[in-house]
Amino acid sequence: MTTTAPDAPPARSLLRGRWIDHWDPEDEGFWERTGRRVANRNLWFSIVCEHIGFSIWTMWSVLVLFMGPEYGIDAAGKFVLVSVPTLVGAVLRLPYTFAVARFGGRNWTIISALMLLVPTILAAFVMQPGTSFATFVLVAAVGGVGGGNFASSMANINAFFPEARKGWALGLNAGGGNIGVPVVQLVGLLIIATAGTGAPRILLGVYIPLIVVAAVLAAITMDNLSSVRNDTGAFRESVREPQTWVMSFLYIGTFGSFIGYSFAFGLVLQNQFGRTPLEAAAVTFIGPLLGSLIRPYGGKLADSFGGARVTFWNFLAMGVATLVVIAASAVDSLALFTTGFVVLFALTGLGNGSTYKMIPAIFRGQARVAIAGGADEQEQLLRARRISGAVIGIAGAVGALGGLFINLAFRQAFLTAGSGDPAFWSFLAFYAVCVVVTYVVYLRPAPAAHPRAAFAGV
Repeated sequence: MTTTAPDAPPARSLLRGRWIDHWDPEDEGFWERTGRRVANRNLWFSIVCEHIGFSIWTMWSVLVLFMGPEYGIDAAGKFVLVSVPTLVGAVLRLPYTFAVARFGGRNWTIISALMLLVPTILAAFVMQPGTSFATFVLVAAVGGVGGGNFASSMANINAFFPEARKGWALGLNAGGGNIGVPVVQLVGLLIIATAGTGAPRILLGVYIPLIVVAAVLAAITMDNLSSVRNDTGAFRESVREPQTWVMSFLYIGTFGSFIGYSFAFGLVLQNQFGRTPLEAAAVTFIGPLLGSLIRPYGGKLADSFGGARVTFWNFLAMGVATLVVIAASAVDSLALFTTGFVVLFALTGLGNGSTYKMIPAIFRGQARVAIAGGADEQEQLLRARRISGAVIGIAGAVGALGGLFINLAFRQAFLTAGSGDPAFWSFLAFYAVCVVVTYVVYLRPAPAAHPRAAFAGV
């Protein structure tokens, strides 16, 4: 059965869900008539599910604050607990991207939302003194399923919107999801302030019904698009494309920093400045909140000034903010340290937006050069769109691994030096390399015949 009106997609079966067989958002008449309303409806409920996914993914950044001396886990062990969900979430991003075409966007949103119940319920069972460290590590790893939701949500929403409106829609989707990080930290703060550190199960009890509600809302309101197909050819081609790995490297510096610091901030405050769980939780959420809210504006700045230029200056600013954090640690100034760290968070959000905007611009630039050389225009522009989508998926997965590296660096720093200073020096060196790479690959002037000329204006 086929439909041309998206208002009432056919229910092919209870299991297969609601499907739309005709979807043409580039047709202005179709878009204004019914497409905009349907796309926006799917966007908002996708944000709800992705938001909760981010909260569950970063839940252990809060749970470790409840783990006092009676748990018998030192600072290095707690950094391991926040590292494993980062790793699992990064690895899951690629298969989650392909799941949308395999199962349908609506269907996979329901499935992936319900899967969040597993780590949440498991954590409710094990969060008590006496549980073995290996058990905690295993349960924390299962929490990584929340990290995959971002990739499937972005792939799904990307299919609903026309090219001219994708930037803002994807920015809202990403930002709304990222805000799940400070929200779970705020809920944790409220619980610690009112019930104390002996009540971690209240946090889990709050999210279990929210997960169920999100899955039900997705089932009622969202749609599958039968036109969505997995482009394995584009994926294979993007793996061989050098720009894929350059952008993945830069995304480690932006999103990897955001998610890594989101997990680590509270632990660093506790272990380096002796903050109580309540004092740490009172400021932990501020950085992720600013980083999430500012992300769409990184894209807007990239629209105005060029993504490479914004990314270049943003990495320089991240280096300066890191130096402020190092200086604050040297003079033992909690206020300066917190200020520098929060500014660093905000800059990771700006960089998230600007690097994501660079990817389609890079491949449009390559298309322009090929067209000027006599290649078919339509074919080259189609290739640019296909490769851009695949590279965004790969960069998102690789970039998330930055969160793992950051927490492992903190673990080693506290083991060897008793502070996070060695880790911050390594982050500073990495941001310096990102500055150099951005300039050399995308900003350094090149003659018109040089392949790098394709990146002018990126």
